[in-house]
Amino acid sequence: MNFDTIIKGGSVVTASDQMRADIGIQNGQITAIAIDLTDPAATTIDATGKLVLPGGIDSHVHIAQPSGDGIVMADDFESGTRSALFGGNTTIMPFCLQERDGDLRSAIDWYRGLTEGQLYTDVAFHLIVANPSPQVLGQQLPAAIEDGYTSIKVFMTYENLRLNDAELLATFDVARRHGGTMMVHCENEDAIRYLIDRHEKDGEVRPRAHASTRPIPVEREATHRALSLAEIVDLPIVIVHVSNGAAAEEIRRARQRGMKVTAETCPQYLMLTAKDLEGMDWEGAKFVCSPPPRDEAEQAACWQGLKDGTFDLFSSDHCPFRYASEDGKLNPKGAKNFRYIPNGIPGVETRLPILFSEGVMKGRIDIHKFVAVTSTNHAKTYGLYPRKGTIAIGSDADIAIWDPDLVKTVRHEDLHDGADYSPYEGLTLRGWPVMVMLRGKVMMRDGQLEGALGDGHYLTRASAPPSKTI
Repeated sequence: MNFDTIIKGGSVVTASDQMRADIGIQNGQITAIAIDLTDPAATTIDATGKLVLPGGIDSHVHIAQPSGDGIVMADDFESGTRSALFGGNTTIMPFCLQERDGDLRSAIDWYRGLTEGQLYTDVAFHLIVANPSPQVLGQQLPAAIEDGYTSIKVFMTYENLRLNDAELLATFDVARRHGGTMMVHCENEDAIRYLIDRHEKDGEVRPRAHASTRPIPVEREATHRALSLAEIVDLPIVIVHVSNGAAAEEIRRARQRGMKVTAETCPQYLMLTAKDLEGMDWEGAKFVCSPPPRDEAEQAACWQGLKDGTFDLFSSDHCPFRYASEDGKLNPKGAKNFRYIPNGIPGVETRLPILFSEGVMKGRIDIHKFVAVTSTNHAKTYGLYPRKGTIAIGSDADIAIWDPDLVKTVRHEDLHDGADYSPYEGLTLRGWPVMVMLRGKVMMRDGQLEGALGDGHYLTRASAPPSKTI
C-alpha cells in the first residue's frame, strides 16, 4: 500500500487506548495503524517522543455573532479558526443566532455566507432559537434539522434571547420529534434582573457586581428547571458551561432518575474566580462571562466533575470581545456600568493546553479522559463520530501531535485570536501541540501556519433518531 503520509514512532492515544504505533494516511483518511509501517509514503513525519491525539473539537464557541448595538465580536471565521488551529483543534462548533425579530432560515443563510473561504478548521453550526414562533417550530426548525443543523441552543437568561417555560417545552418537543440535540444555558433571568436592580440602587456598578448578580442559586435553580422540563418532554438534554458543584449535583440527580443528560464545563471554571472581576481600573471587565467564575471550592467541584464523569464535555465557550475598545468591553455604557459589559472571554486557543497541563500533567485526570472530554465525546454528542473525534481506520486524519514536555507561558501577543487580551495571561503551561493535521494536511507545524485559508470545510450532520413518544 502506498500512503500519502505516515506518522511514525509516536504514542497514539484515544479515549480508551494508548500504543506506540505508526499511522498511514491516504486521501485525507486514516487507512492503517500498525506497529511498524514500512510501505512507501510521499511524506514521513517523525513523532518519536510525542503524543499523537485526535484533533480537538471545541463544541462551544461564539464567532461573528450579533451582539447588540455598537458591540462587535473580536473574531471572524478567519481569526477564530486560525486561533483554534494553533490550540490543537481541527473542528469547532459556533452558534448561528436567530435574533428575536429575525427569521431562522435567513440567519442560517447569512451565517453560512460568513464561512465561505474563511476556514482553517472544519466547522459545524448549532442553532440558537430566540423566537419560537409557530412558523419556526412548525416549519423552519424541523427543516433545518433535516438539513443537518441538528443541535439547538436555547437561553433561560438575557432578555432578548430567553424563552419562558412554555416556549422551552414547545422547542424541546420539536427537537424530540425530529431528532435534534437540545442545549440549554441555565440561569434564572428574573432573579438576575432583581439582583441587578438592587445593585444599581445601592450604587454598585463595578465589574465585580456581575458575579454577585449571578450567584450559584441562579444557575442551580435554572438547571433544575431545565432538567425538569426536559423530563416532562422525555428529551435528552445538554447542560452547557456548568460552573459549580450545586448545578453538577442537579445533573447527577437527574441521571439517577434515568434521564440522559450530557454536561459541559469550561476552563474559566477551573482557573478563574470571582476575585478576578475585582481588578483595578475596570480590569475586571476582562473576566465578565456567564455564568461567572466562582471560588476555589467550586473550582475543586468542577475538577471532581471532570474526574468522576459528571462532565462529558470540556469546551472553551470562546466569546471574544476586545477590552480596550468602544465596540467591546469598554464601550461607552460598559465603561460605566457592569450590566453593559459584553458577556464573554476568549479561550479557544488555550482550552487544550490548560486542561493538558493542569489536568493530565498534574494527575487530576488521565490522558484518556483528556481525549474524551476534548474531542471524542463532542463528536459523539453532536453527530460527528466516528468521522471525527478518534484515531481509527476510516476516520478523517484530523490529528494533533503534542510535545508533553514543551513549557510555554500564555502571552496574548503569541496567540492568534482577534481579541486584545487573554484571561490566562502569564499562566505557565506544560504540554502544547506542535503539529496539527486536518484531513492529512499539515496545517500548523512548530508554531508556524502551513495550511491555507479555505482548507477547512463545513460539516453537515445527520439527525439522531427521534426520542420515544410520550
